Amino acid sequence: MFETILIPVDGSQYAGRAARRGFEIASVFGSHVHLVCVADTGPLANYQLPGEHESAAKAITGRAEAIVEELRTRAPEGLEVTTATPTGAAKTEIVEYAASIDADLIVMGSRGRGGVERLMLGSVTEHVVRVSDIDVLVHGGRN
Repeated sequence: MFETILIPVDGSQYAGRAARRGFEIASVFGSHVHLVCVADTGPLANYQLPGEHESAAKAITGRAEAIVEELRTRAPEGLEVTTATPTGAAKTEIVEYAASIDADLIVMGSRGRGGVERLMLGSVTEHVVRVSDIDVLVHGGRN
């Protein structure tokens, strides 16, 4: 039923819990998991000094790589997991990545690092739910 599952993460506790739920679903269905953390370098456009942009972009990409690698180590043994850290705006990159791998399901947290400004769904999650043609399971954050 679910051959390919995309689990976008951002380092938040909500994303970590959603990843665990995604791993559980993938284990039941024998799915291939794509664990993705978008390296959002958009805010770097304001950097004016030479080298600042590149240095900051490397730091953001390095953090994204660390997030997916740490979560990959938590995947159940035998689960096929691919990691990726695309660069761009998270809400568009997630939808595009899901389409590019022909995902059957997206499993993501109800909110991410944004916190208190979003009472129901995080802006990225809300966008993915509204725009994606792929089924989205939004994990509310409880175990």
